[in-house]
Amino acid sequence: MLTSANISIKLFNRKEEYMKKKEFKSSSKKLLNMMINSIYTNKEIFLRELLSNASDALDKLNYLALTDGSIDINRDEEEIDIIRDEKERILIIKDNGIGMNEEELEHNLGTIAESDSLRFKEDNKDQKSAEIIGQFGVGFYSAFMVAKKIEVLSRKYNEESGYLWESEGADGYTITKVDKKDIGTEIKIYLKDDTDDEKYSDYLEEHTIRNLVSKYSDYLRYPIKMEVSNSRLKDGSKDEYETVKETITLNSMTPLWKKDKKDITEDEYNNFYTDKFFDYEKPLRVIHTNVEGTVSYKSLMFIPSHAPFDYYYKDYKKGLELYTNGVLIMDKCEELLPDYYSFVKGVVDSSDLSLNISRETLQNDRHLVTIAKTLETKIHNELLDMLKNSYDDYKKFFTAFGSQIKYGVYNMYGMNKDKLKDLLIFYSAKKEDFITLEEYVNSLEKNQENIYYASGETIDKIKMLPQVEQVRNKNYDILYLTDYLDEFVINVLGEFNGKKFMNVSDSSLDLDTKEEKEALKKANDDNKEMLSFIKDALDGEVIDVRLTNKLTNHPVCLTTDGEISVEMQKVINAMPTDENVKAKMVLEINEKHKIVDKLKKLYKEDKDELKKYAKILYSSSRLIEGLSVDNPTEISNIICDLLS
Repeated sequence: MLTSANISIKLFNRKEEYMKKKEFKSSSKKLLNMMINSIYTNKEIFLRELLSNASDALDKLNYLALTDGSIDINRDEEEIDIIRDEKERILIIKDNGIGMNEEELEHNLGTIAESDSLRFKEDNKDQKSAEIIGQFGVGFYSAFMVAKKIEVLSRKYNEESGYLWESEGADGYTITKVDKKDIGTEIKIYLKDDTDDEKYSDYLEEHTIRNLVSKYSDYLRYPIKMEVSNSRLKDGSKDEYETVKETITLNSMTPLWKKDKKDITEDEYNNFYTDKFFDYEKPLRVIHTNVEGTVSYKSLMFIPSHAPFDYYYKDYKKGLELYTNGVLIMDKCEELLPDYYSFVKGVVDSSDLSLNISRETLQNDRHLVTIAKTLETKIHNELLDMLKNSYDDYKKFFTAFGSQIKYGVYNMYGMNKDKLKDLLIFYSAKKEDFITLEEYVNSLEKNQENIYYASGETIDKIKMLPQVEQVRNKNYDILYLTDYLDEFVINVLGEFNGKKFMNVSDSSLDLDTKEEKEALKKANDDNKEMLSFIKDALDGEVIDVRLTNKLTNHPVCLTTDGEISVEMQKVINAMPTDENVKAKMVLEINEKHKIVDKLKKLYKEDKDELKKYAKILYSSSRLIEGLSVDNPTEISNIICDLLS
């Protein structure tokens, strides 16, 4: 292995004088400047590109050995070395791959956007073993973002001479024949001087290199080695430490997702998840997929057991890590997940995607769309399986991420409601637990035509709503909705398996027999003038006042007419807009309650006093619904007057 002791000019001992400086092809100056300043948005990418090129060189040599039985290589010795010379500000990337001769250096490095790896992939596209990463021929030039000068020393397999390619940028390059003992390639980067804005010497720091290898190149199939400093106890000492230098492998090489599922333990999955995604709790489910076909990819996805602290903040960014043959291309590929599954963590590895020239972003690609669709199906099926076979886990999941599923139903005018409705669960008054809509429909009472629901801040508050009484007396189940999104979701769904949703607080709710309807109509007709007077006394706060037989013990309740319920009014008006939405409210008075006799008497004897009662009844009904009273001082004075 090359060490700092022999990284000297004698390593590049020339047997010939410099050849005349050559200019880059392909309008070199403009193109190279564009690559350095525009194509790559992140300077640290250069290390990923050089390590990927080194991996490609090793792949090519291995493939050559597979196709030519006379070639004998020792795979145990294949490696990529990173060598740091902090004093001279030099970084070296070395591999013992196939190497390049003079013609290939001229063609690959002298002509920008010419890729030997791309040609190799095209020539061997039917061979699954040829997992070559590079394809554009520009990755090497990303090193000029951090380098003021680059030297490439290379000797091709089965050739006697080595060649040195040198360049300081767009002005051109030289190629010189030199001695080189071993096959392979060494790229020597002379780092730029530090500035106020950029500290290029960071790329010589041990922790920086280790972090970049871990981030971008952890799963390259060949060991990436570097000399590091470690602290350890001195021999024979119990408390005295010494710093020693040793060469270690920086990357883990074999991605978990490329292993056979039968060879992976649950602990390995859990440890991978907690380490990679910085979670303290193991995931609820693991989805490990290996797809071969028109589009081939491997994926390893996780359904977390809880939401991260920033999940419901606007700055949260969804997406899966995207790899190509073990090289990280995107840290968060948003296109792979729909918004309603944004909680999923994981990785996808495919060599079939069309990347842009910098390999930092994806081009519009039908392969990506295909992968995204199959991943969505996998996630959906896994959630359904959890719902059916691990209900406690599913309730835990839904507590954490149910709002995201509901938003998926509601968003885009319900475009995805049919996909997601089977994943919804709501609290059942009968079961006193969460159930699916399918469970509700399958347990309907005889002659029950609707799915009934009630909304409120908590389950306990909903239980005490007067409107719940009549429905529960019929032995009908009621879904208790406590999430601010619930009613919007229900409205978008409209119905489930042919059964319409009905709010128990809807003024149109009708559970009466024919006889009960006739008796109630007569009671309202007989008291029409009194009810109209009460409505006028409330000065436009309600659209109607009527007697009702829905209530058993409660004297009064509020119902609504139209699509906007009381709870929806609360939610909409709590949003940061200037819009003030008002539900069309109806004040309903229990015809069997003794308060009705008092109202009738006051209507005949003291209408001014009746106005006071009307305001108290209306204020009471608002308080029951969790609404504020607009004039609390007035109501308090009225109550005190009536009590005195």
